Amino acid sequence: MDRNTIIGLVMIGLILSVFTIYNQPTEEEIRKQQQELALKEKRESEKEAKNKVDAKKPEKAEQKSDATTVAAVNEGGNGSLVFLENDKLKIYFSTKGGQVSAVYLKEYKTYEDYKNKKENPMRLFAEGDAVNQLVIPLKDKTIRTSNYVFNISEKSDNAIEFSADLGDGKTVTQRYELDKGKYEIDYRVGMKGFGGQVDPKNVLLNWDVAYRKTERLFSEQRRVSTICMNYDKEGFDYLSEMGNDDSEAEDKVNWVAFKQSYFSSILRPENGFSKEGTEFKVKTYDEGHDRSWSHLKDFKSSLNPGFSNVSDASVSFNWYFGPNDYEVLRSYNKEYDEILNFGWGLFRWINVYAVQPLFNFLVDSGLSLGLAILLLTLIIKLILVPVQWKMFVSSAKMRIMKPAIDELNAKYPEKDDAMKKQMEMMTLYRESGASPLSGCLPMLIQMPILLAVFRFFPAAFELRQKSFLWAEDLSSYDSIWDFGVYIWPYGDHMSLFTLLMAGTTLVYTVMNSGNMQQPQQPGMPNMKVIMYIFPIMMIFFFNNYSSGLSYYYFISTLISILIMVLIKNFFVDEEKLKLKMAERKAANTANPKEKKKSKFQEKLEQMQKMQQEQIRI
Repeated sequence: MDRNTIIGLVMIGLILSVFTIYNQPTEEEIRKQQQELALKEKRESEKEAKNKVDAKKPEKAEQKSDATTVAAVNEGGNGSLVFLENDKLKIYFSTKGGQVSAVYLKEYKTYEDYKNKKENPMRLFAEGDAVNQLVIPLKDKTIRTSNYVFNISEKSDNAIEFSADLGDGKTVTQRYELDKGKYEIDYRVGMKGFGGQVDPKNVLLNWDVAYRKTERLFSEQRRVSTICMNYDKEGFDYLSEMGNDDSEAEDKVNWVAFKQSYFSSILRPENGFSKEGTEFKVKTYDEGHDRSWSHLKDFKSSLNPGFSNVSDASVSFNWYFGPNDYEVLRSYNKEYDEILNFGWGLFRWINVYAVQPLFNFLVDSGLSLGLAILLLTLIIKLILVPVQWKMFVSSAKMRIMKPAIDELNAKYPEKDDAMKKQMEMMTLYRESGASPLSGCLPMLIQMPILLAVFRFFPAAFELRQKSFLWAEDLSSYDSIWDFGVYIWPYGDHMSLFTLLMAGTTLVYTVMNSGNMQQPQQPGMPNMKVIMYIFPIMMIFFFNNYSSGLSYYYFISTLISILIMVLIKNFFVDEEKLKLKMAERKAANTANPKEKKKSKFQEKLEQMQKMQQEQIRI
């Protein structure tokens, strides 16, 4: 391998490393902001205490855990907070705007509470993080309902209704209903008395949210957060996950989802959002922003609910606050599961119709997550045994052919004889029944599964906060050694599953290195060197990835090694294969009339003749 090749490989490695780090804030940077975050949370706690908001206070009442409850707290000059509660959710509403103020998921915990074994409900977003308001443009002003204090006009065990008198007979009502055992609320907005003063098509619903940090790796949680939407004709679409993005509706919108790594809010109107005036925007926080280390991104949407009139009309919605669990999302039969990033096209089909159902079956049978991943890997590898068999036989044939290939390389060392050498090689391959391309098809069959799984495990909700061996959370990285300092480009910890994955990949590469042909053209990179570099690069790239994913690749490669050893020692006799290839070659040589040239070989012969004629000239 020459100097230019070495420089090229080093540059590729540096580019990939810089790209990875550029798109992911370091844990060192996150730790530097912990004091700032702690102070901010302390100020928020003091603010809540000052406003007399005590989330635990209503829980002291004698209520069944699965009951749906409504209560009022924090009576003050700027409105009051009330909440609805069932066995899944605890949702706070503010009479200032009659809007959703905070959402808690009672079955789940933040990573910090999980780590410290605290039983607090997970806060999806808190007071001051969200807005849902009507924007009503009148001739002389624009009414924004979040600026008005609403009265509680009706309340029951599972519902609450807010109403606001805006003067001159104009009223706005907002009603919320929360039933037992559900992750969603029914939401209805009504308008009266606006006839002749506003066009119904111009009334918009603003929905804005800033999610709180809930996972271990903040940078990964932020990286996959975005706004998704489902169009009536065009289907599923989404804004960029990598940075700021915005979009205007291209069609009638069936639903809008504010999606993060493992939880989402999905707003679905009864009759869809009209195209006119509907737009979406996701905005990241600049460094030093007050929310840069406590919130993910700003999700903003302006939605046209499609009022039929404004004299006396209402529109209804269904509002989901819950996990990005495939089975839960699919149960709504509204294509909510499209928000899960299982990959596109073939990769998604593999995950949805093969990997996910099989994984669910194993998990539902009561197996631990670690054992379920092990069995999933074993099943997939057993299904692919015929493919691996084909690859091994192909590589064995190429090993047998190697002396003959070396002879041809020695026979035609000159560049001018390259085409003639190629033709003789093709004849040799055809007569012997070997082909350098015969191992490509099995590899192409395996590759979609390999890439599909790469998307599946980071999106699998089942892995969240599930431990296995030394990994405390399979949805995040495992660490056997925290350095206490960030080491570029590796990180601030050592992931053992990543090291095991890289180690088995290196062993597998060494076992197959004998099949790799050395480059014949000057300046071409040495494939052996590239294949040896790849496992080393994996140590850096996968150190922050889901430990469940690294564990899967480790087990998958280990099983591949075992299958290869079994095939080599018990099922494929290379001496018999060599004899069979020799017999076939002899038979083809003895009956040259039976040989049929391929179109590609005929084309090569024509090109060779043209080349020879040019040389004579």
